[in-house]
Amino acid sequence: MEKLWETHGVNHLVATPYHHQTNGLVERFNGTLGAMIRKFINEFSNNWDLVLQQLLFAYRAVPHPSLGFSPFELVYGHEVKGPLQLVKQQWEGFTPSPGTNILDFVSNLQSTLRHSLALARENLKDAQEEQKAWYDRHARERSFKVGDQVMVLKAQQAHKMEASWEGPFTVQERLGAVNYLIAFPNSSLKPKVYHVNSLKPFYSRDLQVCQFTVQGDDAEWPDGVYYDGKKDGGVEEVNLSTTLERLQRQQIKELCTSFAPLFSATPGRTERACHSIDTGNAHPIRTPPYRVSPHAQAAIEREIQNMGI
Repeated sequence: MEKLWETHGVNHLVATPYHHQTNGLVERFNGTLGAMIRKFINEFSNNWDLVLQQLLFAYRAVPHPSLGFSPFELVYGHEVKGPLQLVKQQWEGFTPSPGTNILDFVSNLQSTLRHSLALARENLKDAQEEQKAWYDRHARERSFKVGDQVMVLKAQQAHKMEASWEGPFTVQERLGAVNYLIAFPNSSLKPKVYHVNSLKPFYSRDLQVCQFTVQGDDAEWPDGVYYDGKKDGGVEEVNLSTTLERLQRQQIKELCTSFAPLFSATPGRTERACHSIDTGNAHPIRTPPYRVSPHAQAAIEREIQNMGI
């Protein structure tokens, strides 16, 4: 494969994983191609792949804003002769030129290509400088040293609310000007190469402890201050008035003992009374059902069992 690249003058560039800016030209054309396909997808929704050749033909015939030439002209040395050019030649009464020598034709074609490529490089350089000045307005240079703690940008997120950065991890080695080998301590993952745009410094927060002392004795909390949810109230928890006589207090205790099941801290259910809510002519509010998490479902079931329902 390397021999093939050398024969055709191809310079192989190695891309950084999960860093699309390395293949900026390919990513830019993929975005342009996707935008062009979306323009006619409504008309050719089922067979858009059949007209893809015509779409690419139209793209290659249009001059590029950065180069000043169309891709077809830079490859073949002349403008593409599409249907409109043929109609224009017919209207203007175009007459073909007399035959030329093959050597002269090849020489003129090579000269035209060299001149077009030189102009295209100059136009591209000027366009790149303008674009770089535009995109680097808020750019900041960042660099890390071996042993620094960094946060790594996640390539994918399970959901939108998930944190975009994870870490901290350790810089193990610097590879070039913008690539770093990141180690994952306390993990079985192997060190991985990241671009500097996917890293940011980690700042450790100082541990702060709030200390306070409570003055007073360590006596137990008095009754009635809080409810621990464990006491099952019964007849013995009924408070009787101190103004009652001894016989009256005894009669009330006997009456409460006869209906002991009614004296409980756990809510119950009865069918002897009902409550009707009249909403008038209001329309019912319908809401879609939502799933309950397993943790909340277990808590709800415990509460229902405690209520005796």
